[in-house]
Amino acid sequence: MEETFELGAVSCPSGILVIIDGGYLGLWSGDQSPADIDPACLGIEDPVVAADVAGSIDFVVTGPDASEAVRSFDRQPGSLLHDIPASKAAELEATFDEHCRSAGLDARLEALPVRETHAQRARRTAEEGGGGFLMFGVPVVAVGGVPRSRRLPVLATRVGHGGGVGVSGGVGGDERWSEISIRMGQGQVTSSVPLGDIGVDWARVLFGDVDALGTWQHDEPVDGLADVAFWGAAADEAAAVFAAPELGEPGEDGVRGWTGLPVSEAMDRARALTRWKDETGRRMAVDFRPHSHHWQIMREVRASHVGAGSVELGDARLLCAMTSWGDGFFPVVADLDSSGGLVAVRVCFSDAS
Repeated sequence: MEETFELGAVSCPSGILVIIDGGYLGLWSGDQSPADIDPACLGIEDPVVAADVAGSIDFVVTGPDASEAVRSFDRQPGSLLHDIPASKAAELEATFDEHCRSAGLDARLEALPVRETHAQRARRTAEEGGGGFLMFGVPVVAVGGVPRSRRLPVLATRVGHGGGVGVSGGVGGDERWSEISIRMGQGQVTSSVPLGDIGVDWARVLFGDVDALGTWQHDEPVDGLADVAFWGAAADEAAAVFAAPELGEPGEDGVRGWTGLPVSEAMDRARALTRWKDETGRRMAVDFRPHSHHWQIMREVRASHVGAGSVELGDARLLCAMTSWGDGFFPVVADLDSSGGLVAVRVCFSDAS
């Protein structure tokens, strides 16, 4: 038997909804070029590789058989090929040309003069009927036709019937979500259309308005403050050494640290804890938490018995929820009524491969 829980609500004044791993929003370029994203945010430290990635190229497919060529080439979702490192561009063009010759297709790659921003990718994808695109290799889904003027409930359906909800942490299979859905309308569902997969590496999924994501501050504090949290086998010993109290945040029993510190002071304390841990070989996790939008939403997630939290950016309300399955590739489906109107959008977990 399945049970349904309300996780919260979203509002989408632009009418375009983006579904993405919330842990990756630090890579979102908004209406700026992806070339403006520091390659260090991608974990790239080698200066040669960083320059190659920063100089990446986006390609559009042109020609009478462009649609079929994109579909059969099957390198990326959507109608464009994004973020091709400069050193790989010629090789990709040659491979594509050979593919088209072998398949008898009249199509070719053309480099865009300016890389397509992430917000533009989402808007174009929505205009094309909704679907997926890549953001630095991470699969993201965008869909248009979302009601603009009201809040939309976000619901989660659980597999099985465990003794409690308990989906925000490590749980058994009978306490995992089978899907998370946003209800758009009251019509009868007559068909369902796959939109693509979202790639998740941070065990969470975020639903957000495309314009609001452009104002998202992932690591930059909105108030100049930060928290420091630590936990683990050596937490009690560290608390005595550093005179650290219980953190006092809902849902974080046994976590020690400090809240509401100036960023510079918080960084100093986090570094001191990490240095002590490394020098003594103690087992302990240390977390530096600037008061960013990501911190705001994850603070609610940690306190929530359903593992979900929200944040308001302007007129938009964004919601982030833990998958309860951890990481993976999860299909997103649009449910339509008989006239093709959008009834719901669902992220499916139990059917994920």
